[in-house]
Amino acid sequence: MIHIVRARATKQQMDDMMAVPGTYIKLAMDIRREILAGGDALHADCEAVLLEDGSRQEGIWDADWDPVPKQVTYESLINIRPHLENRSLEIWDLKVRERCR
Repeated sequence: MIHIVRARATKQQMDDMMAVPGTYIKLAMDIRREILAGGDALHADCEAVLLEDGSRQEGIWDADWDPVPKQVTYESLINIRPHLENRSLEIWDLKVRERCR
């Protein structure tokens, strides 16, 4: 289940978002609107939910949340953006990472 989170996620939302893939949460964050969509098996599904909600693609970045070490990893195919000097799966720009975190 994908949730759009506009404030701190509730325990129920976290449990729902963890259902697939089961050990972590796929996230798409709109750093301009300061919201995220999380859950499901693909970052692209989360991104699509944000786009339907009015986000613009250039403001969306993807990551994963692993609750055991309470760690965010900033890797996704969607993060490859040569026109923004991000030529990797990983978000290189520390300012973008901080906004995602």
